[in-house]
Amino acid sequence: MEKERIKVSLGSLLVALGIVYGDIGTSPLYVMKAILSTNNYNTTYDLVLGGVSLVFWTLTLQTTIKYVILTLKADNNGEGGIFSLYTLLKNKTLWLSFIAIIGGAALLADGMITPPVTVTSAIEGLNIILPLKTDTIVFIVFIILSILFIFQKFGTEKIGRIFGPLMFIWFSMLGILGFKEILKYPEILKALNPYYGIHLLIIDPEKVYILGAVFLCTTGAEALYSDLGHCGRKNIYYTWIFVKTSLVLNYLGQGAYLLLHNGEYINDNPFFLIMPKHFILAGVVISTFAAIIASQALISGSFTLISEAMKLNFFPRLHVRYPNDQKGQIYIPCVNYTFYLGCLFITFFFKKSENMEAAYGLAIIVTMMMTTILLSHYIRINKQKIIWGYCVLCIFLTIESSFLYANIFKIFTGGYVTLIIAGLLIFIMYVWRYGSSIKTRYVFYKNILNYVDKFKELEADMELPLYSTHLVYLTKSKRWDELETKILFSIFNKSPKRSKYYWFVNIEVTDEPHTEEYMVKTIVPNQIFAVRFRLGFRINQGINILLRQVIKDLVANGELCYTPKSYMISDESRCTVGDFKFIILEEILSNENNLKPWDNFIMTLKLAIKKVTVSPEKWFGIDTSIVHVERAPIIICSSKEKNNLKKIN
Repeated sequence: MEKERIKVSLGSLLVALGIVYGDIGTSPLYVMKAILSTNNYNTTYDLVLGGVSLVFWTLTLQTTIKYVILTLKADNNGEGGIFSLYTLLKNKTLWLSFIAIIGGAALLADGMITPPVTVTSAIEGLNIILPLKTDTIVFIVFIILSILFIFQKFGTEKIGRIFGPLMFIWFSMLGILGFKEILKYPEILKALNPYYGIHLLIIDPEKVYILGAVFLCTTGAEALYSDLGHCGRKNIYYTWIFVKTSLVLNYLGQGAYLLLHNGEYINDNPFFLIMPKHFILAGVVISTFAAIIASQALISGSFTLISEAMKLNFFPRLHVRYPNDQKGQIYIPCVNYTFYLGCLFITFFFKKSENMEAAYGLAIIVTMMMTTILLSHYIRINKQKIIWGYCVLCIFLTIESSFLYANIFKIFTGGYVTLIIAGLLIFIMYVWRYGSSIKTRYVFYKNILNYVDKFKELEADMELPLYSTHLVYLTKSKRWDELETKILFSIFNKSPKRSKYYWFVNIEVTDEPHTEEYMVKTIVPNQIFAVRFRLGFRINQGINILLRQVIKDLVANGELCYTPKSYMISDESRCTVGDFKFIILEEILSNENNLKPWDNFIMTLKLAIKKVTVSPEKWFGIDTSIVHVERAPIIICSSKEKNNLKKIN
């Protein structure tokens, strides 16, 4: 396992508070109210004591043990999330790719409802002192979400520095308010005994649906794992002690208040009821900021998920920005805008937090179950702890299956929205993944050494005009002596291209920010070269500029003989090495193919999606004036049977 990159400091701990815990940290805003709603807002001793007990042990088992202790250790070069976990297993069991796709899509779908539900819940707290119309609340939420998504482009580190101190105030407030109420009714501490939670479920089997409300206390655990790359494991370890203590104190405090009012009908939110009246306005303001930060946890986690999905070829290529030198802290504009529109749709569609809560948490259960399956395989296969792996699978899958059963009813009360979004994302990832596997069947590599004579013949063919001084192709082949057949077809068959020098370039992006390395293999002296770049994720992939530097080095070393023309203008910033032409092969689906109807449909969709994503020339920073795009059929030759066409006089 790679050494921890992010050091622990007071600043890094505050960043972790500001980025990681927003979702799970704001759960006290609505969990106890949701528990009361299962009993029509009537308080009873068994309901309150059992409900708080279930919350405490859910936080302990699901969040602390499963995610903080076990899952955070399953990182991929310091990055977390369900796709990172799958990356550690992708060469072991192929069917797990479907598990990862389902889990990732469900988390992204549920992430769209987290910002609206948390911000709306906080703003609705104003109703206790200043009744507001629903449309007014919706407008306020719209403004807050708009500001939040605008801030994303500045990077999560800057956001974390702003939000960190605010979250410290938030969790301190949770702990103090809860502790104050515990002193009034210390008997609530009985809730730490799991007996009361189990007893509640046994005495009234219908109370199993209370688990749907209890589960809301741990919905941010998956986002916590996804944000691992933004903060580092140790920072999460240390801050979780403070965070969990504050959460538990607040839940106990709300429970103590409800037991003091045992038998009463309480329709207001217990979270705000435990506040002194003179503090409610300040409490609502702090809660609103915390709700904004809760949204941040899901947004930054979504950037990580999409980034990992692109690396695994689960998702179309999107433009990724790195606001600073920390690889885990990324910004994906397309995802940011899409999430913004999705959050606005949820806000205007449901309008009230109670309507959003009806849909909240259903999809995240699916993600947690998928993570459990992957984690079990990781422990059994990677860590070689077979028995322990099966124990993790049985224990947590049983717990999560219970939560899933309790949340099933949410499908009909709004959960269908997140399921539709998740289904759409799953289909996109399936199309992209399966389409890539279809294409792989028809991507063939040939040994370039077998074509050396043909290159010489092409060079000697003076009937062809000189296409360019330097002709460059981007290749996925990591072997210097192999090329895709479509590249050879482009050079020799499709408008043969005579060039003085041929460059076949492969690019590898490393996990370090500033790696700038390259390797060159001379295939034919002074004519054909294979170049492999190893570039850090922060390095601008301006291939034309980098290739000029490579040529300059080769000329200096005597490996390349090139003499600039006397009329060429040269300066220190631009090496005079001649003109370049980059050939980008745009894949198309040939009409002459024998694909099955379903495969043909998938490939058509994949190529359609590809047209709206980042083009290769933009991705690699190539000057568009020196790029020529060629349409290359995925299947060059038809395998259909020979026809019976005959010539007649």
